[in-house]
Amino acid sequence: MASVSESIDDVAKLVERKANIKSDEGKHKFVLKTPKGTRDYNPKQMAIRERVFNTIINCFKRHGAETIDTPVFELKETLTGKYGEDSKLIYDLKDQGGELLSLRYDLTVPFARYLAMNKITNIKRYHIAKVYRRDNPAMTRGRYREFYQCDFDIAGQYDAMIPDAECLKIVHEILSELQLGDFLIKVNDRRILDGMFAVCGVPDNKFRTICSSVDKLDKTPWQDVKNEMVGEKGLPPDVADRIGEYVQMNGGLEMIEQLLQDPLLSQNKLSLDGLNDMKTLFEYLTLYGVTSQISFDLSLARGLDYYTGVIYEAVLLQDQKEVQAQQNDHCEETLSVGSVAGGGRYDGLVGMFDPKGRKVPCVGVSIGIERIFSIMEQKAEASDEKIRTTETQVLVAAAQKKLLEERLKLISELWNADIKAEMLYKKNPKLLNQLQYCEETGIPLVAIIGEQELKDGVVKLRVVATREEVNISRQDLVEEIRRRTHSAC
Repeated sequence: MASVSESIDDVAKLVERKANIKSDEGKHKFVLKTPKGTRDYNPKQMAIRERVFNTIINCFKRHGAETIDTPVFELKETLTGKYGEDSKLIYDLKDQGGELLSLRYDLTVPFARYLAMNKITNIKRYHIAKVYRRDNPAMTRGRYREFYQCDFDIAGQYDAMIPDAECLKIVHEILSELQLGDFLIKVNDRRILDGMFAVCGVPDNKFRTICSSVDKLDKTPWQDVKNEMVGEKGLPPDVADRIGEYVQMNGGLEMIEQLLQDPLLSQNKLSLDGLNDMKTLFEYLTLYGVTSQISFDLSLARGLDYYTGVIYEAVLLQDQKEVQAQQNDHCEETLSVGSVAGGGRYDGLVGMFDPKGRKVPCVGVSIGIERIFSIMEQKAEASDEKIRTTETQVLVAAAQKKLLEERLKLISELWNADIKAEMLYKKNPKLLNQLQYCEETGIPLVAIIGEQELKDGVVKLRVVATREEVNISRQDLVEEIRRRTHSAC
């Protein structure tokens, strides 16, 4: 018969075994996934992103912008009260060392804080960085909780509409260069909106909330917007109807002239100032040659509280037949992703942070980079375009065995000359495997060394696409590689 101590040992072993089984089960239950509203990017996706970033950065630099960076989180009070109804989407962090912090919601408010803190009154800057929103993500349409923003802003006291026109020109340049398809840039002015609300009979305390309703008109029919204004926000139906007559108007210089003669709007100082500036803006845009893709649209409101003047938003247009065809095919992901850029004038934001309330007029634009990435990725997939994920110009290869030292010497020479070069990490790779690697990765050239080449002081340079081979003297190799890959770099 087993002793008590043996029984206790047996029980202890069973308990330990059970615990091990549980811990093993726990390992299997571990879920490998990215957090909701975020994603990883593979090398092909990153190659597309880098191409888009380079196009945008080159445009910003072409217009004389310099760049800055700010912390990924700010004091909570910095962000509070700047975003209207969207403030509920700010990520708050736990108290860290006596400071209440929040993840940045955009790059504009941190920029205004930066200007006030450093007493900067003039700057033209761009800033590309991640921002965070506690949103309900729709990732197929490029809507995430963590995403990049690309901002360009001009801060300073300048003559009316000159910086504003340049911001719109920049949007036009970027969307044209990226070749995303037809687009339209809608333009309005917060002063025209506020003046319109006033003459239509909207109480002062309802301006912002009615503004956020109007902002939905790009996705929601007028009747639904009207029902929201009347049913949820308590606006009298006749006031909503008067608003409806204006917000369904869009056009160009002719429409601006028409509104300048409007018996109601022309009597309101705010809307009159806005309309006169809008006229000037369109005159400048005509000189830039971009008005065919810009529309003065009274339905554009943009919900953010800090805008004080001109506001704009760029949307991609899609042929209705194409949309219908996609809907018939039950296609979940379409290329119609709506807004791809937006911005406006915010003259009062810096003053909110300045201890003496000194204002720095600002105007800027944010490029909807994630939505653009989404479109570019889908276009690449649809076209079966082969996307290179490296920029390697040449592979250093060996024709025979026991040439590792010579390969290392040659690749070092190339790296020192700033040539992008690779080699296979094997002592004696087969020549066929080396050539296949170039085919698979898109490397355009192979620098082949063998015993005969070493004796003759040459390198055999092979063009992967045509299989043409030519002997190049060692001292001329760098220049020859540069010449042959210059157009591809």
